[in-house]
Amino acid sequence: MNAIEIEKFQEKVFTWWNEHKREFPWRDTTEPYKIMVSEFMLQQTQTNRVKDIYQEFIIKYSSLETLAKANASDVVKFWSQNRLGYNRRALWLHKAALEINKMENFPDSIEKLQKLKGIGPYTSRSILIFAFNKDIATIDTNIRRILIAEGFADNSMSDRELLLLAEKLLPKGKSRDWHNALMDYGALVKTSIKTGIKPKSTQSKFKGSSRQFRGRIVRFLTKNKEAKKEVIINKCEIPKDKVDKIISSLVKDGLIKLKKKENTYYIP
Repeated sequence: MNAIEIEKFQEKVFTWWNEHKREFPWRDTTEPYKIMVSEFMLQQTQTNRVKDIYQEFIIKYSSLETLAKANASDVVKFWSQNRLGYNRRALWLHKAALEINKMENFPDSIEKLQKLKGIGPYTSRSILIFAFNKDIATIDTNIRRILIAEGFADNSMSDRELLLLAEKLLPKGKSRDWHNALMDYGALVKTSIKTGIKPKSTQSKFKGSSRQFRGRIVRFLTKNKEAKKEVIINKCEIPKDKVDKIISSLVKDGLIKLKKKENTYYIP
């Protein structure tokens, strides 16, 4: 891969993107807090589903301070009622806001961001790219597929190798635009169907899964202040052989708690 090949690839992607870029509300801001919210919401959730919900969330919790001062149960309730999925992300986002609100400045490095709950390698890099335009690269399913389809990579390459490759292709000073362009290019042009390139991992089946039952319980308890296990089984249609494991996982994640005296579960 030489400088001429890299420049041609960059030019091709940017030329296409200038005519076909997608519009999303989180692309209209560089405020770190709002970028962080979008990245939490976009974890395993499609952009078209997130778009309107994101705007509602930002109206309700307009700043880091507002979110930090909010009750965690209210944040979970918003998340659950809007069916964003993986309700623990709402708790993690709230905890991240609490921690950052104690700091002098918003974390501006991968290491600092990854100390926060719910922020891993991809999310930490994305926040720095879209909020600060940092000259770093990140890899998601779309970008990985582009690198393979364009002949820069192959299916056998590790995440580390792909990241090093993406760093070489990065146009300095244009990280924000470059990653937006790549994501659009992958979502609209170099799709999985068109390229035949499958993701490294696929999301497990939702219907009948623990994720589906967990979501039902959380939504039920956001509407009903508390309930006994028998009521949860009946109203949420949870299989009796699965309910103890599912409830235990929700308690462990901090999404629900048990009132021992009344023997009822509730959103804390």
